[in-house]
Parts: sequence; structure tokens; C-alpha cells
Amino acid sequence: MKTSNQYSRRDILRKSAISATGLCLLPASLAIAEQYPSKRPLPNARRFRSKAVDAKIESVAATMRDPELAWLFSNCLPNTLDTTVTTSTFQGHPDTIVITGDIDAMWLRDSSAQVWPYLPFVSADADLATMIQGLIRRQTRCILIDPYANAFLADLNSKDTLSWSKSDETQMKAGVGERKWEVDSLCYPVRLAHGYWKQSGDTSPFDATWIEAMHRIVTTFREQQRKSSPGPYSFRRTSDRPTETLGAEGFGTASHPNGLIYSGFRPSDDACTYPLNIPGNFFAVQTLLRLEEMFTEIAHDSTAARDANLLAAEVESALKQYAKSHHPQAGEIWAYEIDGFGNALFMDDANVPNLLSLPYLGCCSQSDAVYQTTRRFVLNDANPYFYRGSVAEGIGGPHVGQNMIWPMSIIMRALTTHDEQEQIQCLRWLKKSHAGSGFMHESFHKDDAAKFTRAWFAWANTLFGELILTIAKNSPLMLARSSF
Repeated sequence: MKTSNQYSRRDILRKSAISATGLCLLPASLAIAEQYPSKRPLPNARRFRSKAVDAKIESVAATMRDPELAWLFSNCLPNTLDTTVTTSTFQGHPDTIVITGDIDAMWLRDSSAQVWPYLPFVSADADLATMIQGLIRRQTRCILIDPYANAFLADLNSKDTLSWSKSDETQMKAGVGERKWEVDSLCYPVRLAHGYWKQSGDTSPFDATWIEAMHRIVTTFREQQRKSSPGPYSFRRTSDRPTETLGAEGFGTASHPNGLIYSGFRPSDDACTYPLNIPGNFFAVQTLLRLEEMFTEIAHDSTAARDANLLAAEVESALKQYAKSHHPQAGEIWAYEIDGFGNALFMDDANVPNLLSLPYLGCCSQSDAVYQTTRRFVLNDANPYFYRGSVAEGIGGPHVGQNMIWPMSIIMRALTTHDEQEQIQCLRWLKKSHAGSGFMHESFHKDDAAKFTRAWFAWANTLFGELILTIAKNSPLMLARSSF
């Protein structure tokens, strides 16, 4: 008789297949399991385990007739939990660090987006709720350390930095890994906090410290409207890449104040060409409206709620007046960046928030006429960072160079359409792009998926899992197709 540590690989695969289906294992099922062995760490090596998430993986995968797609989903959805989470306590409360993957630091943006797809499971999994509560508390501490920073170290008392930040000319503080000011860095933690509250009803993370951090966000947004001065933030870095630093003594490209919020860098961590980033400002409006609701319902602070509402209205008014520009081929669309002097940059970048993602982030409806016109532009050769090749088509950006498509852009394309044929095509491209790894990457070459960047990029993995969950909810028959 075999002991628990004497099971063969075939036995383990057979047990996994039975667990996933609840049925006796057929030879064909075993063949599939052997062809696509799980890329997840062994259970005892996983950083965090959620019974609710694992149960959902099993139930959804059992409905998917395409074995490779089911395998990708089963690897990708739990990747953040499996590999990037560290839980602890701080001053008697949960404390959670979520690194990006192959970079050992926590980005406010990435960490929020990485756990977002798990929010629907917090009511059924108390441990998962505690983990996310710990992340909200950790992000709160980070914002209070420096609202202008984008990335933080695990040790918030450390005076070290990320390797490429050591000689940056900016006001580095302990615990900061990198200090690139990006509007969306302060938007994502609010989105996560609001989403957690709505899913769980739990208000315990939203204490006086959290409220102080939220006030700091509103203050920072107002500072970066730059109505009377450039504000306290500047940044310079010695680099052979111009997208790694800001000009004008570190204050960025000259621009004219018009009510929009300035950003030094994009969600890609590349410097803005023009500092009024349109997707970031759309996201900021939604952020401020969420803060207004939470100030009202949780903090019972009508003054703070009114302040957030007034700023949201001001930024929204500026977007209505300045965000749209006329493109010679596409017509009237939203620009990606503007400078307030009348100059506009027509492009889209794969990183979210981008123009493509605006409905996903709740900034507009999918049917919005300007969005649809803009969407056609960004998914077309008129967008300088749209690439079409033998593997797939999608959006890239200057961060990793020409002809490199980000799977994130293909996933976002599928998440911002009701057209099932378009979604099916996106799934086909995603299947072709993983180069046998079983995971999404940061980017891949349009004609050769084996040429990719970042083998361990948890945000893209979890976002792919979210796509499959969304399709399973809205169009379950699509996943019952025999193949894609």
C-alpha cells in the first residue's frame, strides 16, 4: 500500500482530474491532464490559499471544453495568491504585501489590480477577506509615507531603493522603491477599497489612518492641477532612455493649467509626453466620486465628501472641454495626452488605465459614441503602438519597444466588447501568445511568441483569469466550444 508521499505523478494527475470534474476519470481526461500539467506551485509551497478561489477554478474549468484554455485559466487566476502574497500583522491588524512578480516590490497600481478579481469571493472566504483587508491597510501606510511614490519596499523603514532608483534626484523617503508620480497610483487603492467595501460590507480597514490617507489623495490631486505653482514634486534620473526622466528641471513638459491633474509618468512607468494624461484623469474622476461616497457613508464627513465632489466636477468639466481632439483619419476622439496649449498626442498604451480600458474602469459606457470612435482608432494602424503580426494583434507601447504586443491589451479588448466573435478571437490570440509557458507575459513579439518580456507578471495572469470568469458569467456557452 502506498503512503501519502509514494503517489506517482500519474496518480496525482488522476486525483486532480477527479476533483475537478466529480466524475470517474476517463482515459482521454488523463491524457489531457498529462499534456497540460499544472504550473501552479505544489499546495504546500503556495504563498496564500483560498478555498473559494480554488473551488471556482475547478467549477469553471470543468465547463471549458478547450483543454489548453482551461489549463491557462487554472494557472493564471490564482497566480497572485500562489506566488506574490505575504501576510503578517502590524499593530494588531492584518498586513499584506503583494509584489508584482519578478520585481520584489509592491506597486500601488499592480497590487490593487492583482487582487481585484478575488473580491467576489471575500464573502465566502474569511481568510481571503482578511488578506485583502491587510493590503488596504498596507497601501494606506504607503500613501501616508509618500503619495507621489509608485512602488514600495516590503520593509517600509528601509532606506534602500530599487536598484535603478538609487541615484534618482527626487525626495526619496524610507520604504519607497521608486518615486514616479502617476495619477493612477492613487486611483487604484481607492478602487480596491471601494470594491472591497461593496462586496463585503466590512468597514474595519477604513479607520482614522485610512481617512487621513484619503485626504492626502485629494490634496495631492489638487496640488497637481498646478494652478499657481508646479507643486512639490520633481524627478530626474540619469538614463539612456528618455522615458525614464522628466525635463524642465524635473517638473516635466511645459503645459497650461486647465483643471486637469498633471502626471509625470504613465501607468507603464514611462514619462508622459504631455503631462495631462486623459485616461488617468477619467480614472481620477471616478476615484473622487468613490471617495465622496465613502466619506459620506463611512466617515460621515460631509465637508470631505463635498470637497471630493467639487474636485471631481472640476476635472470632469475640464475633460469635457479639452479631452476630445480631431484626428485626421479617425475624427473626433479622446487624445491620450494633452498639454493645455492645444497640442494633443494621438496614441494608446497597453497599460491600464488607457483609452481602451475606460468602460472596464467605469469611466464611460461601452456604447458611448466617442469611446467607440476612439476604440476603433486605438485598435487600428493609426495608433502608432498597435501591432498586427502572425501571432496576434494588439497594443504595445514605448516601454518595451516596437512590435511587442501586451497580452493585457488583448484581454482588455475582450473585456470591453459585447461581440462574442471578437472575444473568441482574443482568446485565440491569447492561446497563441503564451509560448508554452501556461502564463501571460508582459509582452511578446507580434511574429514570435517565444520572444517575450517578464515570465512572471502576476497582474496579466490574474487579469486573464478575470476575463474567463467574466465570460463564464455572461456567455457560458462560449466556453463550451470544443476549441478556440
